[in-house]
Amino acid sequence: MAQSFGLIGLAVMGENLALNVERNGFPIAVYNRTSTVTDAFMNTRAQGKNVKAAYSLEEFVQSLDRPRKILIMVKAGHPWMQSLVNSNPCSKRAT
Repeated sequence: MAQSFGLIGLAVMGENLALNVERNGFPIAVYNRTSTVTDAFMNTRAQGKNVKAAYSLEEFVQSLDRPRKILIMVKAGHPWMQSLVNSNPCSKRAT
């Protein structure tokens, strides 16, 4: 089953928003640039909840129902944000 909502960025606010979304009945996919942060979240606060971890942007996008609803919670101007914009994985059509 695909997740109905996605969140990128698992700092304090991102984690809390992800848990709030899940608690309100929406299966959520999460992605963080650093896999150790994702693993820590999944093994602690998200354990036993309807949260799916993704370890690449492609995996993240593929785990979401269409139309995709994604919240990006990253520091403005962060260098990796430019690569996210340039790669634009959400615009690629599924085959």
